[in-house]
Amino acid sequence: MAEITINNSDWERLKLKIKRKYRELSNEELAYTPGEEEQLIQFLMNRLKRSREYVVFTLKKGLVNIDNNRL
Repeated sequence: MAEITINNSDWERLKLKIKRKYRELSNEELAYTPGEEEQLIQFLMNRLKRSREYVVFTLKKGLVNIDNNRL
């Protein structure tokens, strides 16, 4: 089960932060539907070759101050 919840408005901003940090990810790859946090985490783990803890930490960090441009 996913450790985070992301709504649509937050996702649009978070997606921009993720794309800035990981330029190899496309908009199509970052398609997200609220409630599918687990699928997003699994995809990012596989695509970025990072651990679950790292991916969840990165997403949470981006959500903490959603108005900040940093991830």
